[in-house]
Amino acid sequence: MEYICKLKNVSKRFHTINNETKAIENLSFNVKKGEIVAIVGPSGSGKSTILSIIAGLEKPSEGEVIVNTDSIGFMFQNDQLYEWRNIFKNCLLGLEVKHMATDENKEKVMNMLKKYGLYNFRNHYPSQLSGGMRQRAALVRTLAVEPDLLLLDEPFSALDYQTRISIGNEVGQILRREKITTILVTHDIPEAVSISDRVIVFTERPAKVKKEYAITFTQCQGERTPMKCRNTLEFGEYFRQIWRDLDDMEE
Repeated sequence: MEYICKLKNVSKRFHTINNETKAIENLSFNVKKGEIVAIVGPSGSGKSTILSIIAGLEKPSEGEVIVNTDSIGFMFQNDQLYEWRNIFKNCLLGLEVKHMATDENKEKVMNMLKKYGLYNFRNHYPSQLSGGMRQRAALVRTLAVEPDLLLLDEPFSALDYQTRISIGNEVGQILRREKITTILVTHDIPEAVSISDRVIVFTERPAKVKKEYAITFTQCQGERTPMKCRNTLEFGEYFRQIWRDLDDMEE
């Protein structure tokens, strides 16, 4: 079994002049190649911090982090599109930073824009696009560098509910079709259950793994899509179990 990411007994403490805050304590989990893993937990439970540690933006205070790739894509809550660059040029940004903006890769970006319904808007600027289209553009920019591991930090949280479900459905299909190893941080239980292969529930700070769920949908016929998953009895059961896990921590 090939793992792209392993965390073993990871802890993270943040220090100020007056005190110490323990964000994560003795946390362990693995992510297999091609797997989509969602992380849910209470606010402030270290979910975003663990993504930063995996990406190498933060160092753990203790424990071991093994990431078997240097090719990591990171999508934040904000789409971070540059307003002065059109959509096509925004999508080239990661390639330019990595000195990979070859004619061949530019053509690949054009094909992705066609594939994800943005080609006719390639010369538009971010302010001219809806929130959902902007998130799709941010995804194209992230996937253009062909990351082996994709980290998503609440990427749809700024969208209205209907758009969030629609874009989550689209992105979920893309991740599954392209077999992109993904770690998704979200507060949205339905989003986590419908998109992922596995849901990891964090405890309150300092975060530990409270529970893990392997997500399977025997009732989904043909291609598995987030929208199909939401319409199954299994979806409701997963939702109730994870809701109880989180609700227990609030008592």
